[in-house]
Formats: sequence, C-alpha cells, structure tokens
Amino acid sequence: MSEPSAQTAPSAAPAPAAAPAQNATPAAPALTPAQKKAQAKAEKAARRGQVVAAKVVPPAQNSPAAKAPKKTAVAAGGPTPVPAAAQKAKGPKIPDMYSHLHTAKKLPLSKADKDVHPSVLAIGQQMANFTLKDNSARLEAMLVAFMKCLNPQIDYLIGCRPMCASMGNAIRMLKAKIANLVELNVPDEEAKKTLRAAIELFIQERILYAEDAIVSKAVSIIEDDETILTYGHARLVRLSLQKAHAIGRKFKVTVVDDAADEALDCSGRELAKILHNDGIEVTYQPQLFGIDSHIKSVSKVLLGAEAMFANGSIYAPAGTAEIAEAAKNSDVPIVALLETVNCDRERISAGTLTYNEIDPEAFEADSFRLLFDTTPGKHISIVVTESEEANASGSTSAILSALKRLDERHVNSN
Repeated sequence: MSEPSAQTAPSAAPAPAAAPAQNATPAAPALTPAQKKAQAKAEKAARRGQVVAAKVVPPAQNSPAAKAPKKTAVAAGGPTPVPAAAQKAKGPKIPDMYSHLHTAKKLPLSKADKDVHPSVLAIGQQMANFTLKDNSARLEAMLVAFMKCLNPQIDYLIGCRPMCASMGNAIRMLKAKIANLVELNVPDEEAKKTLRAAIELFIQERILYAEDAIVSKAVSIIEDDETILTYGHARLVRLSLQKAHAIGRKFKVTVVDDAADEALDCSGRELAKILHNDGIEVTYQPQLFGIDSHIKSVSKVLLGAEAMFANGSIYAPAGTAEIAEAAKNSDVPIVALLETVNCDRERISAGTLTYNEIDPEAFEADSFRLLFDTTPGKHISIVVTESEEANASGSTSAILSALKRLDERHVNSN
C-alpha cells in the first residue's frame, strides 16, 4: 500500500480518505468537482495547521513538561519571545555609582497596601507627578492625611518618592508621641485627640509660623539699592522679595534659571514674571552658563534650600552649588532660607551622590539628570530660620540644637 500523505496534521480536521491502491477492490469512484474542491480546501487547512503548530505548541497542563521552561518557540525555529517588561523599558541603564538614587514614580493603586488610606494614596500620586513639589507643601499634606488615618501610609509615600527631611522629622515626632501615649496607657479616644492636637500644633508652628518668621527676618537683611541674585523659584525667596517690595524697599533682582528644570514647572522664569508683575525690576538669565559674570554685578545671593544636613551642607535644586561657589569666589554673601523642620541632624552629606533623586522628566534613552546637589556649609554666609535661638546669623550647631529642643517640646506637650 502507498504511504499516507505527509500533509496530514493532528490539529487539522481529517481530510477525505485517500484513493485506494490499484490492486484494491473495489475501484474508487472518480471524485466529483465538488469533492475535489472540498479535498483541496481540507489540505490547505491542514498545511495552515502545521505552521501554527510549529510556532505555538500548547503545553500539557498536567505533564512534567508543563513545569519546564518554555522553549517551544526557539526549538521550532520561531523568534525568541521578548518579555513584556523589556518591551516597555524606558530610560538608560543607571551606572552602579548612581544605583542607590531614587526616581519618583507613580505606583499603581492596585499595588498599594490595602491599609493605605485613600487620602494618602492621593498624596502619593501628587508627589510622584510633582503636583506637590514644595517640601513644606508635601509635609503639610502628609500631616493632614495622617490626622485622618502609620506605617503602611509611610511605606506607600516612600515608594512614590523619598521623604524630604521635614517629613522625616514630623514622622519621628509622631512616633515618639505615640510611644509616649502607649507608655502612659492613654485611652484610645484621648490618644487620638492628643495626636490630632500635636499635628495641628506642628503645622502651625513648624510650617505656617516658620514661613512668616523667616520672611520677616529675610526682609530685614534686604537693603535699598541692592541687586539680589536668586536661582530657580524658591517659595521663601519669592515671599521675602514680595514683602520687601511691599514695604517700600528699592532693589533689583537677577533670576538665574536652569532650562532643564522647566519640566517640573518650578523654573525661575515663572518667578521672574511674578516679580515683574509686582513692579520689581527683574533681569532674567535663562541658564547657568556665564554665572561668574552675573555674580559680579550683584550685592547678595538669596537661595532656597530643600534641607540642611548635620554637617552644615545645604541640599537644594541642582545648580545651587555652582551658584554658591561662584558667589564665594567673588566675595558675595550667600543667604540660605529654610525652616528648622528641614534640618536633618542625623545624617551628613559629603557630596551630591550621597543623597539625591533622578529627575523622572529627564530620563532619556542615553542620559538622566539629578534633581538636587549639595553645597558645602562653608560656602553659605547666613542661614535664616524661624528659630529665635538660632537667629538670622546662627551657626549650624545652634540651628540643630534649636531643632532638638523643639522636637522634645512637641513630644512632651499634652
């Protein structure tokens, strides 16, 4: 007998029976045109089934082979499958020296712990997309959310973006307060009332009062006929310049910008527009290039800061260190404004790579940008805080000591 047709495939519908051999009886009748057409159609379907089976072979659900690595496509000569995560990968490969730095990211709500309060979820998303970008705004939003609902909440926020120094200080205060209440065996309702009062006091003293006090101190050191240089758009700097102008001080402002910072909507261009609309004479420099020549024409540098470390280093938007170095080289005094709640008395920073974040808006295929840099304390002439103990010309140690006393007062207050 002749061999079966090689075109028959297990996955295809069975084709009509092949014609018998010549010595078989009875002789097969001739196929009608309709039968020939059906046979051709079945053979075509069988060939198509062979191609599909060669590329994708469904694994047996209960066989040992089902547990083995899936190598079907490679073994059959098909293309090597690319994992979905690799197809969606964006941005450059981070060098090892930057691998410890964080990039703000939007964590899917589905991946958040079930105990994370909805208000904390909302804040985390706003932090990740930089809708909440100012350090005091992030701190206040966090504390207000905590009044409604600590560990799952904190973990979620850290997952979205590293906490700023002020947030860390507030959390330490809250944990110390909670530990104190637990030790005293305070009833739940009374404990909740005490915690809410502590949070409200923290917001009033360390954020709202601090802002007013710092602005008043900064205004007192802005003199008539000065030209003040600032960098980017720092909230405390803007408020100080606006108040000084409002009380009749006559001065000029040079705003230096970083074009790369515009993606985060906190560029100096916006500050220049605001001050110009207020009636202040403003010169706008759109980039850091040529900062040495700009510094020579100013009498003072006024800068905002994200944090101050225990060794006196200032953590501020990337480019601040370059401004400070140029000012020091030209003997121009540098004034840094920050609340004591942004002082970190536990950590020190030796350079830009000690603590930092990667800009999620400048994360390209072949490059990335750091959000902050670290300015050595020796480059800063004056640090202005709200503390009376650490006055407008207070040293780093005096400011950190004042912070410790404030924290102790919040923990021990009723």
